[in-house]
Amino acid sequence: MSADDVARDSESVQAMLSTARSVVRTCLQIRREEDVLIITDPETSEVGQALYEEASRVTDRILLVMMPPTQKPGKEPPLPVSDIMRRHRVILIATKNSLSHTRARQQASKEGARIVSMPGINDELFENGGMTADYNALQREISGMGSVFRRKRRVRVTTPSGTDIEFRTGGRWVLEDNGICNRPGQVSNLPAGKVFVLPNEGTMNGTIVIDGSWEGSLLDDPLTFKVEEGLVVEASGGDLAAEIGSIFELAKASLRGARRELVWTVAEFGIGMNPKALNIVGNKLEDQVVRGSAYFGFGDNTHLGGSARVGFHLRGVMRDPSVTLEDSSLINEGKVAIR
Repeated sequence: MSADDVARDSESVQAMLSTARSVVRTCLQIRREEDVLIITDPETSEVGQALYEEASRVTDRILLVMMPPTQKPGKEPPLPVSDIMRRHRVILIATKNSLSHTRARQQASKEGARIVSMPGINDELFENGGMTADYNALQREISGMGSVFRRKRRVRVTTPSGTDIEFRTGGRWVLEDNGICNRPGQVSNLPAGKVFVLPNEGTMNGTIVIDGSWEGSLLDDPLTFKVEEGLVVEASGGDLAAEIGSIFELAKASLRGARRELVWTVAEFGIGMNPKALNIVGNKLEDQVVRGSAYFGFGDNTHLGGSARVGFHLRGVMRDPSVTLEDSSLINEGKVAIR
């Protein structure tokens, strides 16, 4: 190995440890007396090792577990892992697929664990981009935005690729996705840094063009959704649009009555605020927090207080949006304009 290679490897190790230090000390604020569990898999083991090394500087009550890779998000971890999760107060999950919606995670949260999850994380994403944000500063920025959203409900979103959609908000804007996870039972995904809201059911009309990424996959061709009264009535965009249509129709077949049409609900709208996430890279969590981007979620909206309980939720990210909230500009051509 050349001297340059050794230097690059050393820089990479130091960058990973720096991010791990931020997760341990800033995001989770781990204390010496706390039991800490780190869960990883073969594809994310180096991230898990960095987290272990930094957490071990704070507490010796720490366990690193490598589990077999799951085949899909939401699949339950092995029973021994589930049992261990219930006995720890702090859990860091760095795995290829998300465990956030598993019964094991829900039970651990019920027992009071605070949990940070980094599904799809890899060495490069851990060293760069959104993971390296100053989360204390991000928390201050996002929490200070409450007055911008107060008593304003009409939203319009446009993009150069053809999005032109209007809706009314159906609840308060969520301002807690800031990376700080210091309360019992709290769950946070990393990288964090977005502000999002429930679109009021039945109020959205227009066209959504997703031209960045869909569920963490970069798009070669845009996806276009025509929306009437809050429901997608037409989807186009080649083979992927057909595949998405099949997913929605399959979900519809498992539902009864009026709920069947709710699978096409436009369920969520959000804007990215993370100052270190600068590019849409094809990672679901990173893309949604890219500063100045915007995304729409489709399907189940019950996590935000809606009535479309359809069992799945898919998101797509747009490039260079302009977002207005009544007379306030939130994003102007991909630049955050909130003051």
